Amino acid sequence: MQIPTSSSEERKLEVRKLEISDKNKGFIELLQQLTICDSVSDKDFEDRFQELSVLGDDHVICVIEDDRSGKIIATGSVFIEKKFIRNCGKIGHIEDVVVDSSARGMQLGKKIVEFLTNHARAMGCYKVILDCNVENRGFYEKCGFEHKSIQMAKYFS
Repeated sequence: MQIPTSSSEERKLEVRKLEISDKNKGFIELLQQLTICDSVSDKDFEDRFQELSVLGDDHVICVIEDDRSGKIIATGSVFIEKKFIRNCGKIGHIEDVVVDSSARGMQLGKKIVEFLTNHARAMGCYKVILDCNVENRGFYEKCGFEHKSIQMAKYFS
């Protein structure tokens, strides 16, 4: 009998699209490890889920569920921006990539980013872009991204 290890291949931790039941599997709590994310009521979650579902492949949220605990341990999203430039080209925007603190070092972030990048490519995007903190730059460079420019933001209260 072989004793299972914690490698993602042997555990078959697969990337899949977000499902409505994922709210009860720690999806919101995972996002709270990334940024400010207040609690979301079941109704608000369902409403937003349905709103995003209407967008189909133009807005995809993916997750990895821990096959042992049933918890969501990694997530990310990509939305497709349709442009007039570049012959009415499209750009993929990757957002909200986070891996649970207890599951880091298992290459799950890389799996999420690859899934999202491949989706953008399959949608006909001429590039995929993202914003990240300086401390995450090395991770994204390992995923094939390069430093391009600076990010600017204006927050509304």
